[in-house]
Order: sequence, then structure tokens, then C-alpha cells
Amino acid sequence: MRLSRYFMPVLKETPAEAQIVSHRFMLRAGMIKQTAAGIYSWLPLGLKVLRNIENIVHEEQAKAGHIPILMSTLQPADLWRESGRYDDYGEEMLRVQDRHGRDMLYGPTNEEAVTDIFRSHVNSYKDLPLTLYQIQWKFRDEIRPRFGVMRGREFLMKDGYTFDLSKEDALHAYNRHLVSYLRSYERMGLKAIPMRADGGPIGGDYTHEFLVLADTGESEVFYDSEVTDLSFGDREVDFDNVAECEAVLQEFTSRYARTDETHDADLFNSVPEERRRTARGIEVGQIFYFGTKYSESMGATVVNADQKQVPVHMGSHGIGVSRLLGAIIEASHDDKGIIWPEGVTPFHVGIVNLKQGDDEADAACEALYKAFVKAGLDPLYDDRKERAGGKFATMDLIGLPWRITVGPRGLKNGVVELTSRKTGESEEVTPEEAIARVIAIYAAL
Repeated sequence: MRLSRYFMPVLKETPAEAQIVSHRFMLRAGMIKQTAAGIYSWLPLGLKVLRNIENIVHEEQAKAGHIPILMSTLQPADLWRESGRYDDYGEEMLRVQDRHGRDMLYGPTNEEAVTDIFRSHVNSYKDLPLTLYQIQWKFRDEIRPRFGVMRGREFLMKDGYTFDLSKEDALHAYNRHLVSYLRSYERMGLKAIPMRADGGPIGGDYTHEFLVLADTGESEVFYDSEVTDLSFGDREVDFDNVAECEAVLQEFTSRYARTDETHDADLFNSVPEERRRTARGIEVGQIFYFGTKYSESMGATVVNADQKQVPVHMGSHGIGVSRLLGAIIEASHDDKGIIWPEGVTPFHVGIVNLKQGDDEADAACEALYKAFVKAGLDPLYDDRKERAGGKFATMDLIGLPWRITVGPRGLKNGVVELTSRKTGESEEVTPEEAIARVIAIYAAL
């Protein structure tokens, strides 16, 4: 993409309503535009990052053997009356009526809808285990939406649902999700800690939240500092291997890590004092096992090997896709702007022409641009007739991991400048070497 042809309405001043870093930079970088309180339109730059996050989630769910579907955003109230949640959920649920006076709702979650799909099509234990998931827009009518996409009313979410014959099988599905989530977050450049959590309106007494440590987090968290040293890395896990998935769960959850809702002061005090930490955390996902809560109330049963009708054991597993974008910015920024990890960046590399209109500089930038496109990468070429300072400020604000600066003076010596947004370090290299270095970085991902 050439910046002169791109729609990226950058703001020089910080909007008054932006209270936290991610909201401020997303507005300034032209990533989102508020439509109403807690509701945003996603502009091209923001949408590119949103889709990159979504793709990582899809890829990791596929590796775990989970099957994508897409359910309706509007749901009939009668389904929620079956489960008993329609009156219990509270005012966060947006309730509407269609033209025939039928009660409907804009789904805040989909346990009832997916249970209805399951009971309509699955009758035998031979079809289990089964995991269905979707990435879909949700609506919860927050009383005080704030912090941009971090606490909005409309949000993009991955919600997955597991159906198993027994509690043991369902807990393996739970562990399988924990593994896939750890892999997903690390690919996004995040350190997301699984913490013992509260079931809330979804239910279930076996649940973990994944939290990213940040000063602007809505939750107070208590943890053993050893959990921040854990890394999944590039290890391979057999998702069908019960012991292997259980071992990962034990590795990442055996040390103390809890939100304020489940905090146990006595247990926390048993952690060595030098390792006790209190901080704020941003929730970016949660996994639940809730047994037969929905299957019993809604008749989701299968015939087992003894020819008996039994309710299936269920779990639900969510990732806040749009919220993750804000969380990544909160965890990775400086005073100048965003610092995107390579895994989610909207463009792989920025090309800055210091003297637009100079034949040699223009030709060098064009050659770089075409080389990256040919290699399958997505460069952003700042070909505007702007001052160098303004171009650098824009690149720093939008946070591309790598920048190549091209100018007549460097070209006389056969070099361009390759700069890391994360470290701020610059190096003079030949154009060919700059191309090779950037291509190698992304090939390693």
C-alpha cells in the first residue's frame, strides 16, 4: 500500500475522551471511529490488525481440532428461557421484539444457541468429542462503556463450545483450550497469565481467565512472580494426548495466580514474600467447564454405549478478539506511539522516502516496495510529499516493527537505513540486505 492512496486519518491532537493509552493511540492512528458510546467503526488500519488477530485464533483452533461455525447475532428469547438465564442475565442483555411481537435478544454469548444446534443434530456418543466455535460480534449493554475497545458494548469475540460424554473428557477439552490459547497469545507477542477466576453469569466452578498485566487493567490480580517466567515457546503438543495437555495445564496453573474475585489471602501468604506480586490485569480470554448445566435444562443428550440417554458435559471458551488489540497496545507502546509485535502488525515494513520526487530515491523505494510484495509481504510506502519529521512521526505512531529510510545522501554510499521500532536502533545496510533481513524475520514466524 502507498500511503498517498490509503485511508488513514491520523490525528495530531489527542481526543479529550481518550483516557488510556490504547484508546488514545487507536484514535490518533485512525484505526477506529466512535459511532456511539462503546460502539466503534473499524477503519482500514485497525481492521487489518483485527483480521491478523482473528487469523491467529483461527489457525490455533484448527490445530487443536476445533470446527468453525457462525451463529446468528439475534437469538430467540425462548432458548434463554429454557436454560433459565433470560431473566437472570440482567440489563446488559439488549432485548428487542420483532414485528410479530416475538421476544428476541442480541446475543451476549451463545451457550443456548449452540446447545440447540447440538441437540438437533447429534444423538450418539460416537459423534463425541465435538468442539464448535465461532468468531462473531457480540453486544453487552455496559452501564459505563469506557476505554475504547477495552470496555465497549459491541465487541468481536471467539466463543467455543465443547461437548463430551464424561467429565474426564470435558476436562481434557478444557486443557486443550488452555494449550491453544497459550499458543495464540504468544504468537501475538503477549504474556497472558492463566488465573483462577469466577464463573460469573456463564456458570461453572472450574474456570481460568487469561490476563495481560497492565496498569490500566480492570482487575486486581495476585500472583507468584514465577508465572511470568513461563513460556510456551515453539514446542509441539499432541492435542489428543491427555497426559501431555494436562502437563501443560499443571505447568502454567500450579503457581498462585488469581483475580481479586477468587483471591485467597492465606494461600497467597504461603508464597515466598520476594515472589508475591500485586498488579492490574486486562482479561483477554476465559475458559469454563460447567458440566451438564445447559444440556440437562435444554435436553442435549446422547445415547451412550449402554444404550442409555445421558446429558453431555459441556464447556465454553472465549477470546476477546477486539479487546486483544487494545491489550497489545497497552502492553507494547512508548511515548511516540504503538509498537506492534511482528505477528499482528498491519504492515510488515514501512518505507520512508526522504526526498519524494528525486529520481534516484523514488526508484530505490519502488524497487524495495516491489521486492517485498514479490516476497509475499505487505509494505507501507510513505510516498507523500511531506517533511521527513512528519513521516517519521507517522511511522512511530502507527508502530510498524521495521522501517527502511531512503534518501539521496545514503544512496550515494549505496545504503539505506533499517530501523527497529522496538529498540529504536538503526543500521545502514544495502537495499538488498535490508530486504533479505526483513524477509528472514517474518519467515522465522
